[in-house]
Amino acid sequence: MQRIREICVIPVLRARNQEDAIAIAHAVKQGGVQLLEITMTVPGALDVIRQLAASFGEQVLVGAGTVLDPETARACILAGAQFIVSPSLKISTIEICHRYSIPVFPGALTPTEVLTAWEAGADAVKIFPCGSMGGAKYLKSLKAPLPQIELIPTGGVSLSTAADFLSAGAFALGVGADLIESDAVGPEKLAGISENARKYMEVVRKHQAHR
Repeated sequence: MQRIREICVIPVLRARNQEDAIAIAHAVKQGGVQLLEITMTVPGALDVIRQLAASFGEQVLVGAGTVLDPETARACILAGAQFIVSPSLKISTIEICHRYSIPVFPGALTPTEVLTAWEAGADAVKIFPCGSMGGAKYLKSLKAPLPQIELIPTGGVSLSTAADFLSAGAFALGVGADLIESDAVGPEKLAGISENARKYMEVVRKHQAHR
């Protein structure tokens, strides 16, 4: 959790196939982001997690996203996932992650859902889709009565909004299409992903330096 807080950018990796996913993952690492969330929507996602966890070792924290049930969470953990993310709240998924001592970030949107997730043992709560609810302003509104709960805004996070989300109290940023285009293959696209990753880390470093 401390390392996730320090890196602060969680790229949400979606891709058309395993080869693209692995190429994108390496491009993200090249840009200095040592965190990856491999979504279960990637074909052969478990194999991707297994390969990346083996090749990156301790250099990159590889997690699993779009995990909808405890059975999938367990399969991801056994494949090497070091954290679990879900777009929704399912208590049994939180419980299985606790059994394996793996951080879990279930999705929630309303104050009631956020509190329910936290009381069930969520290490942090993914606020999704945050952008549709007002972005950083909505996150700040949630943090006011719930300062003890770590929140990860996802949806609406971009280079132009990242600093606002961090100032609003985000624990980390779930970044999707603004960092990783799902059709991003080829040297130019991959170089663009690496450059975007570097820019996100610059935003994080500036924020952390002024805290």
